[in-house]
Amino acid sequence: MKAYLGTGLLGANFVKAMLRRGEEVQVWNRTASKAQALEADGAKAFESPSEAVKGADIIHLTLKDDATVNEVLAAASTGFSPAAVIIDHTTTSVAGAIERTAFWKDKGFCYLHAPVFMGPPNALEGSGSMLVSGDQAVIAQLGPELEKMTGKLINFGPEEGKAAGIKLVGNLFLISLTAGLADALGLAKALGIDATDVASLFGSWNPGAGVPARFDKIRAGDFSKPSWELDMARKDAGLMMEAAEKSGVNLTVLPAVVSQMDNWIAKGHGADDWSVIAKDNL
Repeated sequence: MKAYLGTGLLGANFVKAMLRRGEEVQVWNRTASKAQALEADGAKAFESPSEAVKGADIIHLTLKDDATVNEVLAAASTGFSPAAVIIDHTTTSVAGAIERTAFWKDKGFCYLHAPVFMGPPNALEGSGSMLVSGDQAVIAQLGPELEKMTGKLINFGPEEGKAAGIKLVGNLFLISLTAGLADALGLAKALGIDATDVASLFGSWNPGAGVPARFDKIRAGDFSKPSWELDMARKDAGLMMEAAEKSGVNLTVLPAVVSQMDNWIAKGHGADDWSVIAKDNL
């Protein structure tokens, strides 16, 4: 039998998927109505985390942050079955994941941090990606349980907390991507281009397909063979900034990028590939 603590959009769909597989699931959520709503799907809701985990061999979590995870696990621990397994899907700090792994191991319980790149539809369908790292024997033992929940289980090796770090790196990219799309829409607005035309562009041209090659070029650290010179990229960025300013459109990402471009041009890198702006982060 399983318990699930934290039944927001993601957790609720994980629970629904478990129930569809015929599993028995006890649930708790700080907003009780969200847990109670899952009783229509076959879950059993409880008013406290300690009640929800009673009799559970595996306890899943999807909560807000480190402090919430620590608080809820402390409250739930009085109901833990001997040798209960805790699987935490919360996006947390690296230090928090490491500390909890050691803390609960010392108390005789297995804690595995398994953050996800999955939205609610993925949780329901068992698609998307789940990340793990740490004790490989534990991961091998829990692998079959986790593989039922995700389309891809990615193991980053024996380093505790590494999965937490990778999750943060990925989320940073997603945040930057969304902010970049917001800037693209802002520039389109400034130029009098409808958003549907921008959607048509990305429907035909997928810049994301070039991410692996671009990333490899940056990692290699050789910017002397440009596919797009920094001077030329800066010229284009200037046209974008000028159009936005004339129309009173505020851009979020581009001004920061332009500042870095100017910094590297001042250092004499104008003829290098424009990705030289990433050099200091290698």
